Amino acid sequence: MDTIQTNPNSKFSSFWNSFRIAAWLGWQIESNWTDPFLFTVYSIIKPLSGAAILVVMYAMITQSDFESPLFTYIYLGNAFYIYVAQILNGIVFAIIDDREHYKTLKYIYTAPIHFPTYLLGRCVANFIISSIAVFITLFVGVVFLDVQLQIGSIEWPLFLLSMVIGVNMLALMGLIMAGMLLLLVHHMWELGTAVAGSLFLFSGAVFPLEVLPWFLQPIGYINPITYWLEIIRRSLVGEVAAAFPTLTNFSDSQILLILLTLTVILALVAFRSFHHFEKTARDRGVIDVVTNY
Repeated sequence: MDTIQTNPNSKFSSFWNSFRIAAWLGWQIESNWTDPFLFTVYSIIKPLSGAAILVVMYAMITQSDFESPLFTYIYLGNAFYIYVAQILNGIVFAIIDDREHYKTLKYIYTAPIHFPTYLLGRCVANFIISSIAVFITLFVGVVFLDVQLQIGSIEWPLFLLSMVIGVNMLALMGLIMAGMLLLLVHHMWELGTAVAGSLFLFSGAVFPLEVLPWFLQPIGYINPITYWLEIIRRSLVGEVAAAFPTLTNFSDSQILLILLTLTVILALVAFRSFHHFEKTARDRGVIDVVTNY
């Protein structure tokens, strides 16, 4: 019998079209709720308000010692954690929006697209918005709060490589939750926010893992976000990153290798688990079940 040959170019084209269209759709959804001026104001005020909470807490505890390397360390961790919440929520809300709000998930699911790639594409808008928020937060920190970040000292190759791996890592975590959400049909609106908030405690974003009870510390050490934030800090501020003791025994290459290994593991888990959840949801007939009132 003749075997059917799959055209690699056709398969890549399908993935690319799914991603491209989803990215365009995601941006339209994220940016069309108001006029451009109000959207710009919101994009500026939201990250600054979040940073302000951290700054006030730090000032009260340390008597406004903003020149300490510790402040730079936790400020950068808090700034780049914006990506975590936004990207996780972007993929999760792709399911919620299409199923609960627009009621179009069944049409998208049956369209000639690669569904996991479509979901990954939907978070591109969240990545762009997050990048703007992170830039604004860093700018204010450097100009007004003595954050020890100098453009000339940034290790750009390490930073860009870390960002590529880290963003993909976060997207894969979001894909796992999106697969779970296909089966969770009882008002799981805050799944992305809840997971991002929980991981904040176990990522070394604003305090070292050593302050956690000993039986909770292993969670932080298997959390890929921990290594991503650490390598981002090292690429941006170099020796300042030594203010935290958690990963001082690891070199940059070791942390990058751990992050890459955990991301590859996440990729295997994400696509296998999503396929399982998707098949189970399809068999149960709950792909497009609407649960809101």
